[in-house]
Amino acid sequence: MKKILLLVCVALSVACQGQMRKPRIFLFVPGAWDGGWDYTRVDSLLTAEGHIVYRPTLTGLGERVHLSNTDINLSTYITDIINVIKFENLHDIILVGHSYGGMVISGVAEQMPERIRQLVYLDAMVPNDGESAQVVCGELWNILIKPHIKDGYVLYPFGTTTSAQPSDVPQPLKTFTEPLRISNALVKKIPTAFILMTKGGKSNSATDKMGVVRARARNWRIYTLEGGHYAMREQPQNLVRKLELVLRDAGSMGE
Repeated sequence: MKKILLLVCVALSVACQGQMRKPRIFLFVPGAWDGGWDYTRVDSLLTAEGHIVYRPTLTGLGERVHLSNTDINLSTYITDIINVIKFENLHDIILVGHSYGGMVISGVAEQMPERIRQLVYLDAMVPNDGESAQVVCGELWNILIKPHIKDGYVLYPFGTTTSAQPSDVPQPLKTFTEPLRISNALVKKIPTAFILMTKGGKSNSATDKMGVVRARARNWRIYTLEGGHYAMREQPQNLVRKLELVLRDAGSMGE
């Protein structure tokens, strides 16, 4: 009898282990003026669920602001993330880019498509071949960004930043003006989703052309999340739930 009970317990244990979700590797790329610090709560929530999270800060931003200089460009940022992938030996990555971060993850995917399991553009820029962030911005560049260019930097354009840390910091202008080459056909094989932030069920028509319009043209899966542009900052729990939905739909969250 004891042997039977032991065998039943072992069988149940194996079954439960088989039903457990396999940990996923999330790599978050912040948007302009931002840093990995903005993903602290998202990190905690995903880590508590057994997943692995990387939230690097791009050169010259956040806690790396002491490295800032006007020669930093988009290639620098792409190399930042590629080196995280190489030196941490990451595979099957859920690569999430927020806002300007869409430029960066597009460049990373060009060079390392085989390491990426899922691409997620979080209210992000979606560049075409040969475009810079400036070009993707279109008419908004002259309205929103140009007035805030000073001494080779783009100052934070959405009001006064706090003097307390952490905070958004000026970003080198060349990161916005360097064009991105896109030609790797393997990138199209990566499951890709776009999360669109809405207010009152409506998106921002002024920024739609930079992201969701292009995402629809590529037949990406489109998801909506009600709230402001900085979901990781304002509603981390809802963002994590939305990411889980994206991955379930892609068949990537659990095995």
